[in-house]
This record gives sequence, C-alpha cells and structure tokens, in this order.
Amino acid sequence: MKIAVLSDIHGNLEALRACLAHAEREGADMQVFLGDLVGYGADPVACLGLLADHAGKGALLVRGNHDEAALGGLCENMNPTAREAIYWTRKQLRPEDRDFLASLPLTARHGDLCFVHASAVTPGKWEYITSTAQAANCMDAAQATVIFAGHVHHQALYFSAGSGVRAFQPVPGVPIPLIGRRQWLAIAGSAGQPRDGNNAAAYALYDEEARMLTFFRVPYDHMTAARKIIAAGLPERLAWRLQRGE
Repeated sequence: MKIAVLSDIHGNLEALRACLAHAEREGADMQVFLGDLVGYGADPVACLGLLADHAGKGALLVRGNHDEAALGGLCENMNPTAREAIYWTRKQLRPEDRDFLASLPLTARHGDLCFVHASAVTPGKWEYITSTAQAANCMDAAQATVIFAGHVHHQALYFSAGSGVRAFQPVPGVPIPLIGRRQWLAIAGSAGQPRDGNNAAAYALYDEEARMLTFFRVPYDHMTAARKIIAAGLPERLAWRLQRGE
C-alpha cells in the first residue's frame, strides 16, 4: 500500500487539491492528514468538506494546534497574525465542521506506523521537532518503526543510528529506502504554507511493501490562494508568505 501523508494544509484548497492529484498519479492507495487542517488560509470550510469525504473513505486524520485553536480559547500563545486568522476561521466554521475537528484524535496508527501533528511525547503540548534530541524523544515515545509528523513546515528525516539519532535532508522526488532495524521519523512538510523558501506544496509518500519513502514538492496555483486571502480580509502577510514560501 502506498500512503500519501499531508500536513499543515491550513485552509489552502489549491494546495490540498494539487497534492491529492499528484499523490493519485503516484499510485497512492490511502491518505493521512497530520493536522493543522485550518488556520491562515481562506478556504477552511471547503478543505474540511474535502477531508471529511476522504475520512469517510478510510483516510486517517489527526488534530493540530490550529485545529484545536479554531474550536475555542484565547490563543494567547499564538502570534498576532495567526491569532487573527484563527478568529476569522472560527466565524466561517459550521457546526458540522466544528464537530469534525473535535472528533479528531491527537495520534493515529496504521500497522507499525505512527502519525502525529507535533511530537509523540506529549502531543497536546505541540512541541516542534527541530533537533536530533527532540526527534529521539519523539521516537522513544511513539514506539513505532516509522513516525510521521508535521508542525515544522519544512521536510526532514531522522533515523536511529547506533546509540543516537541522526538527521537527513531529503531531496524531493528521490526515493529513500527505510532499511534495516532502524527507527525513522519523517517530517512531511507543509502542504498549505511552506516556509523553506520554496512555494511549492509539500507532502510525503510511503510505500509500505517496498519500504520506500519519497518526499515531494508540488507546484500549485498559489496566486489564487493568495488572492483569496486578501479578498477575505485576512492579514496580507499570509498572502505573500504563499508567494515566497516563507
């Protein structure tokens, strides 16, 4: 089975559709969505409708910090731009959208795979994984052969090596064999708001049978997504972030 893993969609319908279409062309049999389905982007309701359809067909979804924030609270830990986008998003959500977000778990499993938005150590604290030490803690907590996470908005791969954990920077489109008895932690990147200087949407595809992992970048109509943000009255900074990938 080939599993497409998308994270941090952030209400970006154009990016979501582009990644799903690309994954379908690559032969994906299943989809997993690693949270932060809403926030920042101008199409939270449309994205949730599409994601709910996939959930009904067997896709796995977990909750992210922006999803949780969209359900309520003061969002005092968010920066002003993110907080403004969340308050706007709350006004758009229908009761069924809120129920869908509230139903999502913090982690999900499929065989020897673990899926989480942030770190598996304490998923609800939304810890970023940006170091080998944080990756090691996540891997120990997950107790799975391959862990998929998001939250960081750029792609990375960590693996166990001897007594420690090492980091590896994947090259988009180049398959990586997940060989041996190692443990692996893949950061899928952001489909809806990349922040590595590349405005192409990001996702990962895992071939269970071959144990091959491929990270992808998918160009999409980011200009339309940006124009929608401005038309909705959301902070303009969110629009130019999509254009610049920052």
